[in-house]
Amino acid sequence: MLWASRAASYLRISAFHRGFSTVLKDLKYADSHEWVKVNGNSATIGITDHAQDHLGDVVYVELPEVGAAVKQGDSFGAVESVKATSDVNSPVSGKVVEVNEELNNSPALVNSSPYENGWIIKVEMNDAGELKKLMDSDQYSKFCEEEDSKH
Repeated sequence: MLWASRAASYLRISAFHRGFSTVLKDLKYADSHEWVKVNGNSATIGITDHAQDHLGDVVYVELPEVGAAVKQGDSFGAVESVKATSDVNSPVSGKVVEVNEELNNSPALVNSSPYENGWIIKVEMNDAGELKKLMDSDQYSKFCEEEDSKH
């Protein structure tokens, strides 16, 4: 366990809540369980490890069109699992510049690699100031713990 903790620390990963869901340090999180990774004014968006864990096996991901406008907090697509279908909301506003076509053939990438290969869209952001409304990794971990304790 000590080795895993050191490895997680080295990789800047916080392996925290529920014992197995992962929260990455350098991302921002929405309370609807989407993550965003910002690079300049480009934002990569997906659903969190916590969200995919609660959904179960993902069987289909509804993707928006490239060029579509997304608004912070509004739905841009959906993730369908064996348990339920959930809307995916955009943590930032902007224009969709890329969608993860791999998810058409391999929707389970959302389960196996939510922060790497399972990303959903890339957006050219309108307003980087919106990021201030999102949670950092510590806030998100605490949010998930509180949410889980209510169920």
